[in-house]
Amino acid sequence: MFEAGAWGLFAASSLVLGAILSFTGWIRARPLRLVTAFGAGVLISAVAYDLVGEAVLRSATGTSVAAGFVLGSLVFFGVTSLVERWSSGRSQGTGILIGAALDSIPESVVLGVSVLAGGGVSVAVLAAIFISNLPEGLSSSTGLTAAGHGRGEIIGAWLVVVAVSSLVAAISYGTLGVAGGDVIAFMEAFAAGAILTMLADDMIPSAYVAGDKLPGLATAAGFAVAALLSFST
Repeated sequence: MFEAGAWGLFAASSLVLGAILSFTGWIRARPLRLVTAFGAGVLISAVAYDLVGEAVLRSATGTSVAAGFVLGSLVFFGVTSLVERWSSGRSQGTGILIGAALDSIPESVVLGVSVLAGGGVSVAVLAAIFISNLPEGLSSSTGLTAAGHGRGEIIGAWLVVVAVSSLVAAISYGTLGVAGGDVIAFMEAFAAGAILTMLADDMIPSAYVAGDKLPGLATAAGFAVAALLSFST
């Protein structure tokens, strides 16, 4: 259980690292967009191979996969819509933060289950989560800073996400060993639905500007790296 919690902490820690990097101002607009595009490619690969792909294999009928995916998408849409309604308009970066928070829980479940099932963490899943969290934290924190949020407030929000991720990974290791395949498949698909909706709504649009072709290559590179890790483990 401690091992699963430690891996969950490590995977989510790159959110805080991304936030710290955003405060330094070292990463300018175009490099930030390229890093974000690379992270988007990593997440697309994770959705395809490590979340939906695994969920389909675990599910007995596929119903849990469809239900989890749709619910994850709807929850992300609903939460971000509420934030937009309550505020004067959702600030740039808020959607990515919400998406990271929503998908961190089922991602941590997946990490905990991977430790339980294989006797060790899945390197592909761990790398996908860590790599993709970095641009999520960077891009979101940059947008939140521009919207007037303080550094302490931003770091505090990410620390809560990191702590919850670690706790969920540990709990999932201890409790989901007896859970049916459809329960785990539902959680994996939920994460996939939330991630894909966040990608289309926030992360990919923030990576692209008209006339710049490099983010397309960066997205493909991120997908290729994550896919390679998936197939090599």
